[in-house]
Amino acid sequence: MFSVNAIQQALLAVILGWCAVGVYGLENGLARRPPMGWMSWERYRCITDCKKYPDECISEQLFKRMADLMVSEGYRDAGYEYVNIDDCWMADERDADGVLQPNKERFPNGIKHLADYIHERGLKFGIYQDIGTKTCAGYPGMVGYFELDAQTFADWNVDFIKIDGCYADVELMVDDYIKFGEFMNKTGRPILYSCSWPAYQEYNGIIPDYEQLKETCNMWRNWGDIEDSHQSVVEITKYFSDHQNRIVPHSGPGHWNDPDTLVLGNYGLSYDQSKSQLAVWAILAAPFLISNDLAKVTPDVKELLLNKAIIKVDQDPLGIQGRLVKTINKIEIWKRPIMPRVGHELTQAVAFVSRRADGAPYTVAVKLREDIGLSNSTNIKGYKVYDLFEPKASPFLLRAGTTFETRVNPSGANFYRFVPQYGTDFINF
Repeated sequence: MFSVNAIQQALLAVILGWCAVGVYGLENGLARRPPMGWMSWERYRCITDCKKYPDECISEQLFKRMADLMVSEGYRDAGYEYVNIDDCWMADERDADGVLQPNKERFPNGIKHLADYIHERGLKFGIYQDIGTKTCAGYPGMVGYFELDAQTFADWNVDFIKIDGCYADVELMVDDYIKFGEFMNKTGRPILYSCSWPAYQEYNGIIPDYEQLKETCNMWRNWGDIEDSHQSVVEITKYFSDHQNRIVPHSGPGHWNDPDTLVLGNYGLSYDQSKSQLAVWAILAAPFLISNDLAKVTPDVKELLLNKAIIKVDQDPLGIQGRLVKTINKIEIWKRPIMPRVGHELTQAVAFVSRRADGAPYTVAVKLREDIGLSNSTNIKGYKVYDLFEPKASPFLLRAGTTFETRVNPSGANFYRFVPQYGTDFINF
């Protein structure tokens, strides 16, 4: 039987252990599921002329407007919680004490004021810096100021920090990312840490150390910036399929591969191409960070972004990243194991993604076990199949070992959830 003193000592040891994790390790309790929110870069880049482009310039008003729209348009309630500034928010120089300053004309009330505004709306606030001497757009970088910048962001009540890698030595940047993460953790404020070092290493032919990444970062950019085109989406998707064997095992709760933002609702994707990006990103367990003008998203694309069934796949608590399992006549088949578990088998999310552009929808027929890799267990009698792009449609039952057929629009995607059915549960046949 434990004495009171022994129990107190045990509790103290646990508390000290938690504190040690908070200071010296990544395990900050954040990003247990892929982060969701809004980020400025892809849509708004580095537009800083507020006289010519008052509704588009990187300014306090832009981020307040997006925060308000996230609430009024239902994005916050659907799970999108971060409002993230990217590059071009800073003044050209630090102050006399070395503290980062926002551009006074575009952020007249300061960053802490903006963070408070966003928090008051039940959202979280993210910001951007660079591990090098300058940001990618030429504003002050972090070299020589790691500890000061970490404390500044904590004082501003930042919840998310993206650290880029321009103007940095690729050979030294990993140590600097680790160093900044340690300073950030020592502030005592939980801040989700998004790193960019894998993208810079990959471009220089260096294979990232994913064990270091998982110990340091909550998420990381693997490849180049996404652009507002289907071609860009396809190129990033190809990187993820080409390298899936070495990157998939390292993604999971608390540490995610990041293919960059969702560009649905801008200029470059058709409706079908929007479905394609959303389906692949959900299979990849990717962060759902939107970059668009939320006021101008069309109703059909807004319905995609707020689709509860697809968000549920992306946010699945197991956090297993999916894979490309087969390609048939330019139709890619992507599969991801998700909850619920039925007996000993997990449900599977399956996306059929068309890389065809020959005009007509293309019909593909697949064998559930041989082509998709659904379970070989003789106990499974079939599957209840849900169409994730038609959430109001009734599911249908499909026998195990049979053929599944679907017709996919050019450059589009169809997306399904296959729930295993056992014995007497499969009563409709």
